[in-house]
Amino acid sequence: MDTLLKETVNAAVNSRYPTMNPEGRKLIEEILVRKDFEKGEILLSEGQVSHDIMIVGKGMIRQFYYKNGKDVTEHFSYEGCIVMCIESLLKQEPTRLMIEALEDGTGYLLNHKKLNLLAETSWEVNMFYRKILEFSLITSQIKADSWRFETARERYNQLLQSQPEVVKRAPLSHIASYLLMTPETLSRVRSGIL
Repeated sequence: MDTLLKETVNAAVNSRYPTMNPEGRKLIEEILVRKDFEKGEILLSEGQVSHDIMIVGKGMIRQFYYKNGKDVTEHFSYEGCIVMCIESLLKQEPTRLMIEALEDGTGYLLNHKKLNLLAETSWEVNMFYRKILEFSLITSQIKADSWRFETARERYNQLLQSQPEVVKRAPLSHIASYLLMTPETLSRVRSGIL
């Protein structure tokens, strides 16, 4: 029995659909495929089509894209988090996002076709999938609002409050790009100057 698998499924389900019954959790476990990765490994490249949702079991990864020759971090994920390139996954078109491992770790791949088939026969799995999509939509809206309406300090404090693991574990250059600021601005925010 893969203990990490069970812990990972429980963490992901509890964050999205905590009332999911044990049978539904077991159905999810049965279609997941383990993927070990090394720090620096690119798990999805620009131009590829995404076929899977990943649940991070151990380690930290980031989604990013290139803009004007610089990489911009879109999202951080770590233990229990769900990662997907939603547009590529749903439209089955090449993605502009990339996924990179920031630490050695393990993820579990949830094939989108298998998930859809399972969702047709299991109300519990269908609700879990719906909650994943709802959470993704809400997270995207919150981030867009943050970029539009919050100061650099407010964005950093929000990250500290909502995702302290990111501040502890991710490189500062990636945190700065995620918060849409330069490393120098992030340094001033962290030191309390800004």
